[in-house]
Amino acid sequence: MIQGITKDMHVYADYSYIPMVLLAPKLMGFEADRTSAMVCRSFAFAELGTSLLTDAKWGAIKCIPYKTHAIIDLASGVMALGAAAIKPMCENKAARNTLMMMGITGLVVGALSILGAKQR
Repeated sequence: MIQGITKDMHVYADYSYIPMVLLAPKLMGFEADRTSAMVCRSFAFAELGTSLLTDAKWGAIKCIPYKTHAIIDLASGVMALGAAAIKPMCENKAARNTLMMMGITGLVVGALSILGAKQR
Protein backbone atom coordinates (compact mmCIF):
# COMPACT_ATOMS: atom_id res chain seq x y z
CA MET A 1 0.00 0.00 0.00
CA ILE A 2 1.23 3.50 -0.82
CA GLN A 3 2.02 5.55 2.26
CA GLY A 4 1.07 9.19 2.26
CA ILE A 5 3.18 12.02 3.58
CA THR A 6 2.64 13.83 6.85
CA LYS A 7 2.19 17.55 7.43
CA ASP A 8 5.78 17.64 8.67
CA MET A 9 7.00 16.18 5.37
CA HIS A 10 4.71 18.36 3.26
CA VAL A 11 6.31 21.56 4.50
CA TYR A 12 9.59 20.55 2.80
CA ALA A 13 7.77 20.10 -0.49
CA ASP A 14 6.07 23.49 -0.18
CA TYR A 15 9.04 25.55 0.84
CA SER A 16 11.33 24.02 -1.77
CA TYR A 17 8.70 24.26 -4.55
CA ILE A 18 8.10 28.00 -4.00
CA PRO A 19 11.64 29.31 -4.67
CA MET A 20 12.28 26.80 -7.44
CA VAL A 21 9.14 27.78 -9.33
CA LEU A 22 9.79 31.46 -8.69
CA LEU A 23 13.33 31.13 -10.10
CA ALA A 24 12.43 28.65 -12.88
CA PRO A 25 12.14 31.23 -15.69
CA LYS A 26 15.69 32.44 -15.02
CA LEU A 27 17.14 28.99 -14.29
CA MET A 28 15.48 27.36 -17.31
CA GLY A 29 16.15 30.23 -19.69
CA PHE A 30 12.68 31.54 -20.50
CA GLU A 31 12.77 34.75 -18.49
CA ALA A 32 12.27 36.79 -21.70
CA ASP A 33 8.93 35.02 -22.27
CA ARG A 34 7.01 37.36 -20.02
CA THR A 35 3.74 35.41 -20.08
CA SER A 36 5.34 32.08 -19.17
CA ALA A 37 7.48 33.73 -16.50
CA MET A 38 4.39 35.41 -14.98
CA VAL A 39 2.53 32.09 -14.92
CA CYS A 40 5.38 30.52 -12.94
CA ARG A 41 5.52 33.47 -10.55
CA SER A 42 1.76 33.26 -10.06
CA PHE A 43 1.98 29.58 -9.13
CA ALA A 44 4.82 30.31 -6.69
CA PHE A 45 2.98 33.15 -4.95
CA ALA A 46 -0.27 31.16 -4.84
CA GLU A 47 1.59 28.32 -3.12
CA LEU A 48 3.20 30.74 -0.70
CA GLY A 49 -0.23 32.15 0.14
CA THR A 50 -1.86 28.80 0.77
CA SER A 51 1.16 27.63 2.76
CA LEU A 52 1.09 30.65 5.03
CA LEU A 53 -2.68 30.23 5.55
CA THR A 54 -2.62 26.49 6.30
CA ASP A 55 -3.44 25.23 9.79
CA ALA A 56 -0.14 23.36 10.07
CA LYS A 57 2.68 24.48 12.35
CA TRP A 58 4.37 26.27 9.44
CA GLY A 59 1.28 28.37 8.68
CA ALA A 60 1.33 32.00 9.83
CA ILE A 61 -2.45 32.49 9.81
CA LYS A 62 -4.06 29.10 10.32
CA CYS A 63 -7.35 29.31 8.43
CA ILE A 64 -7.10 26.66 5.66
CA PRO A 65 -7.42 23.04 6.84
CA TYR A 66 -4.41 20.94 5.85
CA LYS A 67 -6.53 18.53 3.80
CA THR A 68 -7.92 21.49 1.84
CA HIS A 69 -4.36 22.69 1.26
CA ALA A 70 -3.49 19.25 -0.14
CA ILE A 71 -6.51 19.37 -2.47
CA ILE A 72 -5.42 22.84 -3.64
CA ASP A 73 -1.96 21.41 -4.39
CA LEU A 74 -3.57 18.63 -6.42
CA ALA A 75 -5.69 21.17 -8.34
CA SER A 76 -2.62 23.34 -8.88
CA GLY A 77 -0.90 20.35 -10.48
CA VAL A 78 -3.81 19.90 -12.88
CA MET A 79 -3.75 23.63 -13.71
CA ALA A 80 0.02 23.61 -14.34
CA LEU A 81 -0.36 20.68 -16.72
CA GLY A 82 -3.17 22.53 -18.48
CA ALA A 83 -1.10 25.70 -18.69
CA ALA A 84 1.66 23.74 -20.41
CA ALA A 85 -0.74 23.19 -23.32
CA ILE A 86 -1.68 26.87 -23.77
CA LYS A 87 0.11 29.38 -26.00
CA PRO A 88 2.74 30.73 -25.55
CA MET A 89 3.84 28.14 -22.98
CA CYS A 90 3.35 25.17 -25.31
CA GLU A 91 5.53 26.85 -27.94
CA ASN A 92 8.41 27.43 -25.53
CA LYS A 93 9.98 24.06 -24.79
CA ALA A 94 11.64 25.18 -21.53
CA ALA A 95 8.44 26.80 -20.22
CA ARG A 96 6.30 23.83 -21.30
CA ASN A 97 8.60 21.30 -19.65
CA THR A 98 8.84 23.39 -16.48
CA LEU A 99 5.05 23.61 -16.22
CA MET A 100 4.74 19.87 -16.85
CA MET A 101 7.17 19.14 -14.01
CA MET A 102 5.33 21.60 -11.77
CA GLY A 103 2.11 19.78 -12.63
CA ILE A 104 3.52 16.36 -11.89
CA THR A 105 4.95 17.65 -8.62
CA GLY A 106 1.59 19.12 -7.61
CA LEU A 107 -0.23 15.88 -8.44
CA VAL A 108 2.24 13.69 -6.54
CA VAL A 109 2.58 15.92 -3.47
CA GLY A 110 -1.15 16.63 -3.36
CA ALA A 111 -2.15 12.97 -3.70
CA LEU A 112 0.42 11.75 -1.15
CA SER A 113 -0.66 14.49 1.28
CA ILE A 114 -4.34 13.53 0.93
CA LEU A 115 -3.41 9.88 1.56
CA GLY A 116 -1.33 10.91 4.55
CA ALA A 117 -4.18 12.98 5.99
CA LYS A 118 -6.59 10.03 5.64
CA GLN A 119 -4.20 7.65 7.38
CA ARG A 120 -3.91 9.80 10.49
